[in-house]
Amino acid sequence: MCDRDGCDGRPHPGRQGAHARANQRPPVNDEWDTWLLLAGRGYGKTRTGAEWSIEQARHLERGALIGPTAADTRDILVEGESGILASAPATFRPDYQPSKRRLVYPNGAIQVCYSADEPDRLRGPQHHYGWFDELAAWRYLQYAWDMAQMGMRLGQHPRICITTTPRPLPLIKQLLKDERTAVVRGSTYENLANLADTFKRTVLAKYEGTTLGRQELDAEVLEDLPGALVARALIDRHRVTPDQVPDLISMAVGMDPAGTGAGDETGLVVTGWGVDQHHYVLADASAKRTPDQAARAAYALLEEHGAAYIVVEDNGPKDWLEEVLRRVWRDLNPGNTVPPPIRRVNASKGKKLRAQPVAMLYEQGRVHHVGSLPELEDQLTTWIPEESPNSPDRVDAEVHAITYQMKRDRGTRTELVNPHTAARRQGRAAGQHPALKARQAARGA
Repeated sequence: MCDRDGCDGRPHPGRQGAHARANQRPPVNDEWDTWLLLAGRGYGKTRTGAEWSIEQARHLERGALIGPTAADTRDILVEGESGILASAPATFRPDYQPSKRRLVYPNGAIQVCYSADEPDRLRGPQHHYGWFDELAAWRYLQYAWDMAQMGMRLGQHPRICITTTPRPLPLIKQLLKDERTAVVRGSTYENLANLADTFKRTVLAKYEGTTLGRQELDAEVLEDLPGALVARALIDRHRVTPDQVPDLISMAVGMDPAGTGAGDETGLVVTGWGVDQHHYVLADASAKRTPDQAARAAYALLEEHGAAYIVVEDNGPKDWLEEVLRRVWRDLNPGNTVPPPIRRVNASKGKKLRAQPVAMLYEQGRVHHVGSLPELEDQLTTWIPEESPNSPDRVDAEVHAITYQMKRDRGTRTELVNPHTAARRQGRAAGQHPALKARQAARGA
């Protein structure tokens, strides 16, 4: 690699051939744990990762090479045109042992090949460093990252080089905020001199100026993620303030227990069905809680917003959730024979199919977020149904509530309630659950 400051990789005195640009070199300071190279396609990410990995092998014993799949690790990181075998000098070229999934260098250093699709294989092995390629394309991103991180425990200062096209995923955002992350950004255009004319004519002409092009060529971390359930722009476009919420026909608290999808939080989301036949997402109280705490939080939301029901998934393995809700209801209402306000939504369809009607409502501008709901919105705009079968907890809770209202509340008329003006009224809506109404009357006596 060239040590000349600001070098663009083109030949110059002392370097007659094409070589590394300045921003392809590792950070000069020592105060980083992760080198995050966010760059467009054709930038030279693979060559950068390969050169860095080869250099680490000169003085560190064990390294990890991780691609999105086993084929990617082999075909790109190891055997690719810009991979390690093609980039290593003849005097330090490793022996590739595919049956053992490893590269062995002349000095005895080893690099082990892994697939992010099989994160459990990362349990146990330990390394001095790792090259993680196309992190944003990892199928089990957070789990694979966590397993890989736990293996970085050899030597005085284990480090990771990440080469990836950016996507607005939670982990990418987290790394960008981490002060121990050295971030380098680069676009496809920086390496045009080394790209084929065909690439310039077809790929650039097709994607320049498009949303996909901004991500894939310009390396922007976009808010609208291709393939995500909901585009962030749609949420922002139809967001409303509390005083813009119309009278609501009904309100419900969607609940999804921890451990049933992606995430370890209990999803609790309050939605309302308006006289304009639009849905309003009023609150997101999702959090890590015990089952008992979650049930009590759900009933607190029910009372706070004057909602009629808690909506859960009609699924045998989740029957325990209803048992907890019933027990807590009895604890909160001793001696009261009124049954708990629980309703079910059908779970015969997969999570993706159940979420699609809700996604269509967003596209039609018929779902409005009241104020900002950052964590829920991150999940809605980063969950890609085609890539991950496990939907996030907050999304599930919202889908439960809106699905119930779509099926049950259309055409049903009760006294109309605006949750943001109801507190100024005397009493509650006629549609409120009788036990909640009785508890409020008793407190006011």
